[in-house]
Amino acid sequence: MTQDPLDRGVRRAYDTVAADYAAHLPDTRAEAPLDLAMLDAFVEAVSAGAERPRVLDAGCGTGRIGRYLAARGCAVEGVDLSPAMAVEARHARPDLPVVVGSLAALPYAAARFDGVLLWYSIIHAPPALHPALFAEAARVLRPGGHLLVGFQHGAGTRDVSAAYRAFGHEVVLERHLVTADEVGAGLAAAGLGEVSRMVRRPRSGERDDQAAVLARRTAS
Repeated sequence: MTQDPLDRGVRRAYDTVAADYAAHLPDTRAEAPLDLAMLDAFVEAVSAGAERPRVLDAGCGTGRIGRYLAARGCAVEGVDLSPAMAVEARHARPDLPVVVGSLAALPYAAARFDGVLLWYSIIHAPPALHPALFAEAARVLRPGGHLLVGFQHGAGTRDVSAAYRAFGHEVVLERHLVTADEVGAGLAAAGLGEVSRMVRRPRSGERDDQAAVLARRTAS
């Protein structure tokens, strides 16, 4: 696992809040219908030509989205930076493999997966690091495979530490906003062609616009 200071800080924060996170968000109740539609489009894309597509839930957290994909026929494997989050994911679905690792150095062979999901997994990394994360995701994706990225849309940085104080946790955690155009450009640089995108206005309880971009790795 990388020893980057950013990774250590994010890992420490999520190790601290893992149990409460799992209890507060046990499933996809936080997702809007448009968010779920993008996840369903991803499932449809990776399932083309594959009876049970192999999907990496990269930055899987407690595994709630991986469970959604598994219920729709995907063979899901998860990886997360936080050991405590990985424990929660394994507890919820012991049959879904989850390992501890960094998005910057995924512990998988090249071209292993039909699909890679980065569902709000890049939000704690500064935008300057996103191209490298997209390139690593593309490395483990087979030619013709699909990548789906979910994120908060916009510009700037938000301090999200206060969201966890309600649960009695004092953590330091920031998230970064980017635009769909910026994500699309980063994916293109990694050899991934954009298929579709969704940008929606915030719902009640959300501060920012939400977005998702679906892309496909070029055949070569």
